[in-house]
Amino acid sequence: MIKVMRTARHVEMGAMVGIDPASDGLARADRFGVPITSDGVEGLIALPGFDQIEIVFDATSANAHEHNAAKLQPLGKQMIDLTPAALGPYVVPAVNLDDHLDAQNVNMVTCGGQATIPVVAAISRVVPVEYAEIVASIASKSAGPGTRANIDEFTQTTSSAIVKVGSAKSGKAIIILNPAEPPLIMRDTVFALVNAPDRAAFEEIEDSINKMIADVAAYVPGYRLKQRVQVTEIPAGQPVETLLAESAQRPTHQVSVFLEVEGAGHYLPAYAGNLDIMTSAALQVAERMAAAKVSN
Repeated sequence: MIKVMRTARHVEMGAMVGIDPASDGLARADRFGVPITSDGVEGLIALPGFDQIEIVFDATSANAHEHNAAKLQPLGKQMIDLTPAALGPYVVPAVNLDDHLDAQNVNMVTCGGQATIPVVAAISRVVPVEYAEIVASIASKSAGPGTRANIDEFTQTTSSAIVKVGSAKSGKAIIILNPAEPPLIMRDTVFALVNAPDRAAFEEIEDSINKMIADVAAYVPGYRLKQRVQVTEIPAGQPVETLLAESAQRPTHQVSVFLEVEGAGHYLPAYAGNLDIMTSAALQVAERMAAAKVSN
């Protein structure tokens, strides 16, 4: 809500929907003059002016999204799903948004996916990625009930999107809830096994990653490299075959990329980069969808 009201050019708030009448979010929305309901999706449908709403963000949980989508999609609403339900196509704005502007339900994968899949895709446009593994470390305090209830969905959805959007032949995702005090900002690591023939390819990989980092940072300002991209040779005796898809060739090099995501601090703490990257990416999708509607 706050990102829409502060930075959006093509969308505006139509309503704020929750299930807790005492929530701070609904109270703030009410103070801002935004229509509210604490009766969930049914309350949204009953609101005056509901017919004017074209795009709905769903930041509930994977199970709740299935219920919400079943109610709203028959009414012609485009849904931007910030849960790991994965009912619609995976969308990572810097990679494949143009392919899905007309989709009725797009899935924003996960916070770890939004942070790391652009890097996998950046490597894939230079050399084949035989295997990609991502590790997302987030502050425990920024992991709410929805995140904790959807750990399995997180790993499954992110792993699938590494392949479908990042173009790796196989992939794996790991999430770590870091209990450190004071809380640390989101850190993400990408390990990609590739066939890179020479130093020229190494430089092309690094250049492609740097360009992708800039593309993501255009809508997630706190997104950045922690250190320079590393490309290291895989020793001949190192057992990597168990990680690879059947179609993969034995890789020659490992690309290691270390990222961090700092939140904008619009409402949530700056350490909650995992939540900020999801809302920022979702708003980018909505802006482009709305712009396409206007131009048509």
